[in-house]
Amino acid sequence: MSALTITPAGPLRGTIAVPGDKSITHRAIILSALAEGDSTISAYGRGEDCLNTMRAFQAMGIQIEERPEQLRVRGKGFWGLTEPSQPLDCGNSGTGIRLLAGLLAGQDFFTILTGDESIRRRPMGRVVKPLREMGATIAGRKGGELAPLAITGSRLRGLTYASPVASAQVKSSLLLAGLYAEGTTRVSEPRKSRDHTERLFRHFGIPVQEDDSAVSIEGRPAVGWAGKPVVVPGDLSAAAFFIVGATLVPGSDVTITSVGINPTRTGILEILTEMGANIQILNRREEAGEPVADLRVRAASLHGVRIGAERIPQTIDEFPILCVAAALAEGETAITGAGELRVKESDRIASMATELRKMGASAEETKDGLIIQGLGNTRSKRLRGAACTSYGDHRVAMSIAIAGLTADSETRIQDTDCIETSFPGFESKLLELLTKIS
Repeated sequence: MSALTITPAGPLRGTIAVPGDKSITHRAIILSALAEGDSTISAYGRGEDCLNTMRAFQAMGIQIEERPEQLRVRGKGFWGLTEPSQPLDCGNSGTGIRLLAGLLAGQDFFTILTGDESIRRRPMGRVVKPLREMGATIAGRKGGELAPLAITGSRLRGLTYASPVASAQVKSSLLLAGLYAEGTTRVSEPRKSRDHTERLFRHFGIPVQEDDSAVSIEGRPAVGWAGKPVVVPGDLSAAAFFIVGATLVPGSDVTITSVGINPTRTGILEILTEMGANIQILNRREEAGEPVADLRVRAASLHGVRIGAERIPQTIDEFPILCVAAALAEGETAITGAGELRVKESDRIASMATELRKMGASAEETKDGLIIQGLGNTRSKRLRGAACTSYGDHRVAMSIAIAGLTADSETRIQDTDCIETSFPGFESKLLELLTKIS
């Protein structure tokens, strides 16, 4: 089990790129595998989560040539997948296992989906239940609430489904199943979740209808889609660590190139700006239907804000690093409506509250959020160095690493192997910007 030691250092300065967006990489691999002919996926996310999705399709007969900067996927068409000889291991990826469950429910073969210990604890019923309503045959632990999931491909029928939660994973799972269903599949949400699936559908020429927070597709298209190039934007969730770090460490000036700024994902930018952050959005453009820009961030003083349920879908992955920003802001930050965070790779509400308290912050758990009394980011009011743990959660690990940059002494974080699942090379990126990390 590895550990990371952070020693407070000088300002963060320079220009970096971050890994390709995980959410888009998963979806690009899926749709490229189902296309007719070759697709290239450039600047893809190389974390283990995405590589496990790639390996799953290789196990189902799809030839994928892996290079450091590009995947070449030789799609075999809408019905081109074949039954794998072994269970498909999704590792630590909730996106991978839930999207594959939807896709595989409509195939004509049997599959088992599994993952690591964390994935086997996470709720699967939220996709299994509506998929069963579409006619899917899925077995699993606790009646399908937990992985492993055993899926016997079935003939599906379209469904009109009102999701009780705003979840891109639920929505995307049902839309992928809907491609193989007879009739129309329509998914509505209480608030619009991230829309990478819909954008990639359009990029590949798959018809999709959107109406406020509802999405509809027609199943079993008469004509498939051709392979296409996809350029994956930098992952805003990965960039968020450096955005907050550059904001909090005095004298910092960092530019992060080619970052995805999809409006269903930019809650972190909006909230930090509201808190007083100095973030410039430069060189706006579009790649594969996704808005992209360069972000320049300079150090600034923050103040506390209130973050309600309506903003959680746009900041769901950035919650841990947002807690770090709140801990060093002036005044109180109250986060509510974030109960979904208790069933991520860790209970992120409890994890962040516990670790920030170790570092001297005031963080009070509530049922669905946190109340953080910020220290104010001055030399006389700093976090303190501490012995921390990641709980096996990559976002917690990296958030505490950024918090450690602002502490009064060394911070050591245990169990940091998990960082590789989403951000291989995180330490080296910090080394590009900082003078001292060990």
